[in-house]
Amino acid sequence: MKRLAILLLAVQLAAPCTWAQHEPGAATENKAESKHEGGEGGVSPWAWANFAVLMAGLVYLFRKNATPYFLLRARSIHRGMIEAEDVRAKAERRLAAVEALLANLQTDIQALRDEAVAEQREQGKRIRGETAAALAKIRARAEVEIVSAAKAARLELKRYTGQLAVALAEQKIRARLTPDRQDALVRGFVHHLQR
Repeated sequence: MKRLAILLLAVQLAAPCTWAQHEPGAATENKAESKHEGGEGGVSPWAWANFAVLMAGLVYLFRKNATPYFLLRARSIHRGMIEAEDVRAKAERRLAAVEALLANLQTDIQALRDEAVAEQREQGKRIRGETAAALAKIRARAEVEIVSAAKAARLELKRYTGQLAVALAEQKIRARLTPDRQDALVRGFVHHLQR
């Protein structure tokens, strides 16, 4: 808004000089006046005074409005340059950090691989130990079950052999025991009781 007002004031101050020089009747009068006042081909002192007032006003307005604008603009540019320098420094620090990480990347990868291999070995040892312990438990249980089964089988075998022996003895006794013998045994038993 201020710039527009300054431009309109400058045009308004400069317009009378330019209109006077371009008017057809004023041209002959200006030549006659210039011959009387300043000699041939000269500019009148009033035109010089008008020009000086116009230039003084323009210089005053320029200093009043343009100087603070340019100072403010210079400060903002300077501030922008400082901020840009800060941003550049931060970017360089980040770049250096990333480059350091990239430089250590191979060693970090190798360290991770070594750690993974060591962990796999440790896990393999642990699994082998757990498997051996589980097999030992299974063997111990199997041995206990075998011993129990053997005892049970022995007892069953003894019982069976006892039954078989009784059955065989019974068969032999029955085969040998005839009705006459049975009577003789009963008589001998009764006789033994009577005594």
